[in-house]
Amino acid sequence: MLIEFTFWFSIIFIFYAYIGYPLVLMLLSLFRNQIINKGNFRPKVSFIITAYNEEKRIKDKIENSLKLDYPKDTLEIIVASDCSSDGTDEIVKSYSRHGVRLIRAEERRGKENAQKYAVQAASGEILVFSDVATILDPNGLASIVTNFYDPSVGCVSSVDKFIEADGKTSGEGAYVSYEMFLRSLETKVNTVVGLSGSFFAARREVCRNWEIDLQSDFNTLLNSVKLGLRGVSDPESIGYYKNITDERKEYDRKVRTVLRGISVFMKSLSLLNPIKYRLFSWQVISHKLCRWLVPLALIIAFTSNILLISKSTLYLITFLLQTGFYSIALLGISGIVKKSFLKIPSFFVIVNFSILNAWYRYFKGERRIAWEPSQR
Repeated sequence: MLIEFTFWFSIIFIFYAYIGYPLVLMLLSLFRNQIINKGNFRPKVSFIITAYNEEKRIKDKIENSLKLDYPKDTLEIIVASDCSSDGTDEIVKSYSRHGVRLIRAEERRGKENAQKYAVQAASGEILVFSDVATILDPNGLASIVTNFYDPSVGCVSSVDKFIEADGKTSGEGAYVSYEMFLRSLETKVNTVVGLSGSFFAARREVCRNWEIDLQSDFNTLLNSVKLGLRGVSDPESIGYYKNITDERKEYDRKVRTVLRGISVFMKSLSLLNPIKYRLFSWQVISHKLCRWLVPLALIIAFTSNILLISKSTLYLITFLLQTGFYSIALLGISGIVKKSFLKIPSFFVIVNFSILNAWYRYFKGERRIAWEPSQR
């Protein structure tokens, strides 16, 4: 009886983490619709680009940034260099005549440390953060800033558009689309639970207590909530980025992202107080913690299913379904069979294995600070 309960609880938990949570949000959105009051808002903006050894891409990023349709007298562009050792800094300096500023960290201590130097040097009322690999539409900056006309908005996330070389959607593309859909629901109901680290914006007061050892996008959202503000996702503010060319580095990026997210979560447990933070407490548990616990639920579901095979035909069928799913995923991972339908199962397995790896490293005491931008 206990094994059966464990099995079904694990299955329901996995279902809730990926399907149940958005279904509840959809139901809540029928009764709650937090409208964003956008307006013709053009405050002073500091556009911060974080870079480390980006000599191959930094010129294109700066050129793209200079073409942003925003009043030049109220826009400053800052490149925060995390002690780049190649020609990145020299390229940035060559654009000083165009108003581009280089802020170089005193020592290499990670993305958030470089961003902190830029935040301290910035003069904007609104701070906008972007990665070198992310390309914006000309109206992307103006679009994300209009959200701050609404005084309840503390930070804004862009929408990610994942583009492969052939223009097709991959497993990660479908996954990113799912995340963007989830954020749109969260925006309607209350607040998003995460921001796109490649392109997001925040009010200056939200960034005052900048932590160099915590994931900046997730921590910025949590700081907004602590100040009684909310984070929203803007469908008109789009960040375009390409596929990672090195799959091993992409896996490492996933592990690093989850590890840093867990670190922020563990230092912000006070936000789980439903009396003070109400709906957001449920959101952060559902969107973050439940998702990070899915790998454990998958292991428990598979293990308990093995013990239940002899009990009934139903458990034999569920075992075969699980085995078949993992077999399909492994075929996709191995590259032996190259079919598009294999990408989503294989991506699901890789993501959950990376989460498991992140938990292992977290309990080992590892806290990832240094970063290597992924080559796309």
